Amino acid sequence: MRTQNPFSFSLQHFTPLWRRIRSRRFVMGWLLAFSSAAHAGMGMVERAGESGRMPLTVFYPTAQAQQTVMRGPFEFALAVNAQPDSGQHPVVVISHGSGGSPWVHVDLARTLVENGFVVVMPEHHKDNYQDLSDPGPSSWKLRPGEVSQAIDQIAQDPLLGPLTSTNKVGMYGGSAGGHTALSLAGGAWSPARFRAHCDVHIAEDFSSCVGFITRLNGGWLDGVKKWVAQTVIHWRFNDARPYSHQDARIGAVIAAVPFAADFDMTTLVKPKIPLGLILAGQDINQIPRFHGQAVQKICQTCITIADIPQAGHGMMLSPLPPLGSTDSIAFQLLSDPPGFERSQLPALHQKVADFFKSHLSTP
Repeated sequence: MRTQNPFSFSLQHFTPLWRRIRSRRFVMGWLLAFSSAAHAGMGMVERAGESGRMPLTVFYPTAQAQQTVMRGPFEFALAVNAQPDSGQHPVVVISHGSGGSPWVHVDLARTLVENGFVVVMPEHHKDNYQDLSDPGPSSWKLRPGEVSQAIDQIAQDPLLGPLTSTNKVGMYGGSAGGHTALSLAGGAWSPARFRAHCDVHIAEDFSSCVGFITRLNGGWLDGVKKWVAQTVIHWRFNDARPYSHQDARIGAVIAAVPFAADFDMTTLVKPKIPLGLILAGQDINQIPRFHGQAVQKICQTCITIADIPQAGHGMMLSPLPPLGSTDSIAFQLLSDPPGFERSQLPALHQKVADFFKSHLSTP
């Protein structure tokens, strides 16, 4: 658990006049940062994570020309290793879902960059597109601390550190990253609660309990699949300790289609910081009534940024990666349901940027 930033300080002994002057300067600085980046290009640096540091991909405003860049199956217009725009830029950390990569969040990152943010994407340990060896609760224990580590590293980065403001950071996460967001908002969860949820709802919420390994299809093997899943879950996840994480630098979070069934919902009635929710009515990977809708129902201060009835779990991914054949588990769980139009996503991404601008620009 992260304690209060040792470099923070109080203004309680300063005069009210100084408070007003400082407040106006703070707000003007943020307004200038946001306005100056309105037509900026997007720079990118990739930090490999040598010497025990965490791999990071960072996107930021730059005036330098963009070039066509290939990453995985995608083609992007980016200015690699470009000089960032001057000024102090606020930071948003994006926490990817299980097995995720930076590339499936580039469209959101671009909108945030156009609004003046530096976007930091950590590669979560053993739960990323290059190494998916330990997802689920084992990863969820580490992820919030990895977000804090990513903030530490960007503050120390030789290129971007001098130009970023990390005293009030935004954090966005989808799916497992949404679980991370709820933890950082003050929510407490435990592996034992995960086990209890899967004990009761294994058939209804199977993919939440087992991931992308297999699905129930109504055949004779379904009973075997459920028995094996529950046996493994009982063996691995009996830890009843509540897990949460606080970082005084994080000022607002967004949880998109989050895994949430293992949270003590009483800890999310009034989150410690502003919490935005993005929900998808046709999500069959995390059934909404057990996850996002459960948080929405109990939370008294949450802001529902979007609740799209036609959307599926893959709404959080833009661009959407190749999902294989229609028979693949990835296609079945992440492809867009009939009636959902991806043309809605730019407006949603702007709502995300507006949420962070609203909650992070207030001194």
